[in-house]
Amino acid sequence: MSWLLNLYETYEANLDRVGEIEKKYNDREYTLLPISHTTQNAHIEVEITEDGQFHSASVIDNSDANTLIPCTEESASRAGSKIAPYPLHDKLSYVAGDFAAYGGQIKKEEPSTYYIKQLEEWANSPYAAAKVRSIYNYLRKGQLIKDLIAWKVIYVDADNKLIEKWDKKYEVLYGERPAIFSVVAGGQESAFIRFNVYSPKSILTKVWKDQEMYDSFINYYQDLLGSEDICYVTGKRLPSTDRHANKIRNAADKAKLISANDTSGFTFRGRFNQSNEVASISYEVSQKAHNALKWLVNRQGKIIDQRVFLVWGNDALDIPDSTEDTFSIDPIPLEAKVRKSYTQQELAVEISKALDGYRNDMSSESKVNIMILDSATTGRMAVLYYRNMDKEIYLNRLAKWHSTCVWLHRYRKDQQGEYVQFYGAPATKDIAFAAYGPRASEKIVKGLMERMLPCIIDDARIPQDIETSAFHRASSPVSMEKWEWEKTLSIACALINRREGFNMALDTENNDRDYLFGRLLALADVLERRALGPDETRSSNAIRYMNSFSKHPARTWKTIQESLQPYQARLGTNALYWSRIIDEVASRIKIEDFNNKPLSGKYLLGFYSQRHELYQKKVKNEDAVEASNDKER
Repeated sequence: MSWLLNLYETYEANLDRVGEIEKKYNDREYTLLPISHTTQNAHIEVEITEDGQFHSASVIDNSDANTLIPCTEESASRAGSKIAPYPLHDKLSYVAGDFAAYGGQIKKEEPSTYYIKQLEEWANSPYAAAKVRSIYNYLRKGQLIKDLIAWKVIYVDADNKLIEKWDKKYEVLYGERPAIFSVVAGGQESAFIRFNVYSPKSILTKVWKDQEMYDSFINYYQDLLGSEDICYVTGKRLPSTDRHANKIRNAADKAKLISANDTSGFTFRGRFNQSNEVASISYEVSQKAHNALKWLVNRQGKIIDQRVFLVWGNDALDIPDSTEDTFSIDPIPLEAKVRKSYTQQELAVEISKALDGYRNDMSSESKVNIMILDSATTGRMAVLYYRNMDKEIYLNRLAKWHSTCVWLHRYRKDQQGEYVQFYGAPATKDIAFAAYGPRASEKIVKGLMERMLPCIIDDARIPQDIETSAFHRASSPVSMEKWEWEKTLSIACALINRREGFNMALDTENNDRDYLFGRLLALADVLERRALGPDETRSSNAIRYMNSFSKHPARTWKTIQESLQPYQARLGTNALYWSRIIDEVASRIKIEDFNNKPLSGKYLLGFYSQRHELYQKKVKNEDAVEASNDKER
């Protein structure tokens, strides 16, 4: 129950945001729902005057369809032919008293009878807002469809019956296809109607955004709740519920985290007679916890193939995401920083500075919650992973991850869309693509992201199969485009380096066999590239033989070295410089180690560091020449 309690506390800590409309990056709106409320995608908006008369109606654009509506326990979980009206906004078959008169299909009883009776009770209660009474006074007349037809929002055929599906034969009556048929998935009878109150004197707040309307229904419905029981989450005696919210990931999500609707004997297996014998949860806690979860998922959750990855703090919501890369925590390009060397100690200090802002917001009892949710079926959702840990410990673990699983990466873009390089840890999603390729299914990606969490949160070792897969892909550059291989190579180096603990800077004193072989491969690659010139884009022999080199280094090096001879001849006297470095590195390998034993991941670290060092020297030399020319001019 700890996750429910923490979600409940998160809701209580953010009461000032209840009903406040926020927008996601794609301009989709979301909000922290008031209790006894949910969201629905509406298709038609009907405006009523303050004295209960029809004013106007319009078809709602998909971008504005998300609507906050009051709901009861029964309506929140209605399914199939069950009649359970929403208290105010609902489908056409519920809100229109003349639905049957226009050919609307009714299976058993007329839903509008139940709807109008329920709305009447709210409108006549001491908690009713003026807008509720205005809408009720109009709807009790039972002429909604008549008015919508007159306003040309919904349409009937020649027999004065609702058109189920648009057909070209109706163009004779109405011309082009009406807008309503573009926004509803089924026929017009499935259209969801939302109501608003119009005033010619002043601009009124929209009904579904009005705090007075929220409070009106909450206070009214509070009196209708069931008997009290001990709440297993808070320990208080409160009105309980056995109906819990769905729509956790999106408005169409039917999966529930808590459910006890099977009374046929399969769920309880004879152990209990009633679901509340297993656990009792109060209506208020269930509503607030689920609404907080929905809000957090919209606000900062990451969804991969319907699996939700979520990190939040009880007192400070914005917590660095453990699945993101170092650039997301410290987004200053490497070129803008002055570093004397690439050391893990230096990086650890910088990461700690970047996290200081989160530390400054901490109280003595600050906690961080890490949660993973997924559903195996359309109706059931599970908490796959949950941790509630001290915020200081979480930030320290995060700092350690971002200063140990590190390498130099060049695949990120800044806000201007320009590629930048950063030194740090890759995102777990990028690790998945490095290990399994860019065409890896979302099922594989979300599985790897879940497996990587303990490596970050608990400082566990990276699973060997992930590291090995990334190593083999990085050793096969000919199977990928250059940008993809460069990204795979740097991520593989980061994974390997977490275990080995090397620095990015070239270690000329390292006499490890695999590291030295990697340096030789880099020297052969850069030598050939220098001879070919910048206009030649084909892969060098060193790159083309890289996979074979990783498996049979001594034998393959002989082939690579022989292939270098034409390029050494092309370089002329400059080849002496390269030959001297190659000889110096090769001489460090012991005779007994110069064999065909397969190389470990350390050869990739030697390859990358040596190649980076050579390119850095080239840039420095070019800058020196340019500075000299400027001085002469």
